[in-house]
Amino acid sequence: MNSKSLKDKYVYTPALPFHGARRRRNSSLLTPRASLRPRHGRQGFTLIELLVVLLIMGLFAGLVSTITRPDDRALLRVEAERLAQLLDLAATKSRLTGKSIAWTADGPGYRFWQFSEDTYWSEILDDDSLRPRTLPQGMVIAGMRVENMRAPERMRLEFNPYGATPSFSVEMALGAARCTVAGSPIGEVRVLPERGKENGELARR
Repeated sequence: MNSKSLKDKYVYTPALPFHGARRRRNSSLLTPRASLRPRHGRQGFTLIELLVVLLIMGLFAGLVSTITRPDDRALLRVEAERLAQLLDLAATKSRLTGKSIAWTADGPGYRFWQFSEDTYWSEILDDDSLRPRTLPQGMVIAGMRVENMRAPERMRLEFNPYGATPSFSVEMALGAARCTVAGSPIGEVRVLPERGKENGELARR
């Protein structure tokens, strides 16, 4: 069989460029539908979203300020507890040493004095517990009562080793917060609870 008969039997047809067509067809299938639609992008935040963000920022700022800055009542309570312990210590030391000890306050601070026959009243400087103290900024000794009578301008409380200790109350203030340190004739010195808490405790009882 010669070559001419083979050509007549098998008709040659040129190959179609199916590869390029498949690529174009596949590329059209891979094209996302969103790209075929017109975009309507958001231009910014809505008013509600901005308000929510501002609210979260405000809450966060309040939480940070609360953590870093203690509450006035809590700080005042700490200083009142300290004063109650120091007054109780002064009364105990007076009974043990047989010498009178006095406490005086001048508003933003207070100090302790000890009586002796040689020096009369002298400020206690050699005792770290009864050393002069200055209250935190803004905190003051607002007032004092002895035997339910308001003390004079110079607040003074004296512990006698041989006589009975009079009942007294010392009021401390920081801003709008108030706290009272009270002493009983039997020698008990404590911080009085707030009126609201005291009424709540009585109601629970």
